[in-house]
Amino acid sequence: MSNPAVHYDVIDGIAVIAIDNPPVNALGHAVRHGLIAALDRAEADSAVKAIVLGCKGRTFSAGADITEFGKPPRDPGLHEVIERFDNSTKPIVAALFGTTLGGGLELSLGCHFRVATADAKMGLPEVKLGLLPGAGGTQRLPRLIGPEKAVAAIVSGKMIGAKAAHADGLIDAIVADPIPGAIDFAKTMLTDGRKLVRVRDRSEKITAAKADPSSFDKAASEATKRLAGVEAPAACVQSVRNAFTLPFEDGLAAERGMFMKLVMGDQSRAQRHVFFAEREAQKIPGMLPEVKAAKISRAVVIGGGTMGGGIAMNFANAGIPVTIIETDEQALTRGLDRVRQTYDVSVKRGALPEGATETRMALFSGTTDWARIAEADIVIEAVFEDMDLKKRIFEKLDAHARQGALLATNTSTLDVDAIAQSTKRPADVLGMHFFSPANVMKLLEIVRGKATSHQAIATAIGIGKTMGKVPVVVGNCDGFVGNRMLARRTTECERLMLEGALPQQIDAVVTRFGFPMGPFAMGDLAGLDVGWRIRKHRGVTAPISDALCEQGRFGQKTGRGYYIYENGSRTPAPDPEVETLIVETAARLGIMRRQIDDDEILERMTYPMINEAARILEEGIAIRPSDIDVVWVYGYGWPVWRGGPCFHADLVGLSKIAERLDHYAKATGDAGLAPSALLRQLAGESKGFADFGKAAKVAAE
Repeated sequence: MSNPAVHYDVIDGIAVIAIDNPPVNALGHAVRHGLIAALDRAEADSAVKAIVLGCKGRTFSAGADITEFGKPPRDPGLHEVIERFDNSTKPIVAALFGTTLGGGLELSLGCHFRVATADAKMGLPEVKLGLLPGAGGTQRLPRLIGPEKAVAAIVSGKMIGAKAAHADGLIDAIVADPIPGAIDFAKTMLTDGRKLVRVRDRSEKITAAKADPSSFDKAASEATKRLAGVEAPAACVQSVRNAFTLPFEDGLAAERGMFMKLVMGDQSRAQRHVFFAEREAQKIPGMLPEVKAAKISRAVVIGGGTMGGGIAMNFANAGIPVTIIETDEQALTRGLDRVRQTYDVSVKRGALPEGATETRMALFSGTTDWARIAEADIVIEAVFEDMDLKKRIFEKLDAHARQGALLATNTSTLDVDAIAQSTKRPADVLGMHFFSPANVMKLLEIVRGKATSHQAIATAIGIGKTMGKVPVVVGNCDGFVGNRMLARRTTECERLMLEGALPQQIDAVVTRFGFPMGPFAMGDLAGLDVGWRIRKHRGVTAPISDALCEQGRFGQKTGRGYYIYENGSRTPAPDPEVETLIVETAARLGIMRRQIDDDEILERMTYPMINEAARILEEGIAIRPSDIDVVWVYGYGWPVWRGGPCFHADLVGLSKIAERLDHYAKATGDAGLAPSALLRQLAGESKGFADFGKAAKVAAE
């Protein structure tokens, strides 16, 4: 074959077509062209009795070539390739291994049979990009595994293991070696005279839903119950429904129409933006390609509290031995017991397999001996937010840690440079800000100080990725990126309560926007005393929140906060006592309360944060606007289908945001709400954050 992206061979009368497009055998134009040429050749050869479709390298195709996103389509498209395979005059067996995703799985569904290795995984994750499978996935998968299981898989975008895929009918056999196993399967199929039936012509798995769709309706409702307002899941449900209510060709045409509508919509644009932004965030201007992450073989975490234990779990989950250092044996035992209980709960829920607790706990050790720090390649301090305490700890780390070890603080607000100056090696010091619960939340803010080396940053990014986190490098300032912006929202929350809104109204607006929780419910969950302690340390007041804390109302853990939680319930209920407190406090401060509409609430919950994002960019605290979006999507629950604060701001229009900020600055008397210089400049030039990001990228290059 002249096309190096697709290889062709014939073994014992079986044509083997193998995609060779590393690293993930993406279905780019060269691959698509080569597949059709190879299939033509196999069909024209009378000596070829069957065809095996496989891949070189470490995985079957993981889907579309992302470098083609946003570019004009080039023939043949994936639809045409799958149709050619679907109409092959000779039986085709797909040999799956690694991760077969998206268009790769859809291509295999255009084959007559599929075999897979035992460790293979497969799925249709297009929903995570705000799309639905657009090359027949919603029509063929239900015909193999039934519409109920298909809608659950497609709406979630989760991968299916080989064992489940075989049991459900997605694959026909589990093999030890993909291409040899597929060749053997093809030979057996030829000798036993098995009837060839295209996936599109199968009906046994959709017959029941045709007669009674109630089971499908229940499965669809379960799959989308937390996804109100999100377009792609709803489209996925409708398209899978079409698989048993419409003829195949009509269902296929409807699928394509919905795909094209989604791909042009703002929600999919937002999700694709986040997809690329996550990858862009790991590119550090000025860092040479030869700077690689140092190997991490052993870790130490200082502090075994909730955060320290959660951080330590990340190491154990990645197979890295970790030592927790505490001040006394009682605190150490308490911390390790908490970790064990967390693992036990995960096993009980089925999130981890039986025996996982003991396997993970075997990687833990605990001690009060600071000399153990010398064993570690990385040390993360995770104690209370007190600068003097952290400085004392880093003096100890400097004395005990080996040269070249990465020294990290988990501070969420404090000055990383001041902490680094407590050591004689500030180049090895940075912030690694994990989000609570640290073993679950994906964001990792990597805070670089003035002296932090590229080597330290590369190592922090590397270990973050090993842990399954989304690392974003940010600069050093009070609150960094996420908490600095959050402080603006928190200020507006307090103002809105005094001016006329109630916690439940504000939370309802924020959750309708797409956040999983509103700011007040989130405050109750985290504990109101945390912010109270920080405010007292800084000499800042918040009339309503401070008053609640003075009454011992710290949120869910005390049964009362902004809301009331009866009998241990986690469901917030409005509390008349809080409303009374708000009204009386406003009267005492001479504030005339008024009706505040939802539009104003949403603007004040988002525009001041967007304004702060512009300041962060002005100061160089964030490298690019998309980094800010990644921080808020993965750390603070900003709905991914809204793309993050900067992406959303561009959709709204910076001129409108600037005009409204001027209005609120005048209305509240807070000059800090006035548009920042960058926001005003971009608005005046009819530009957006995306334009700023492009200019910054050009300058960095």
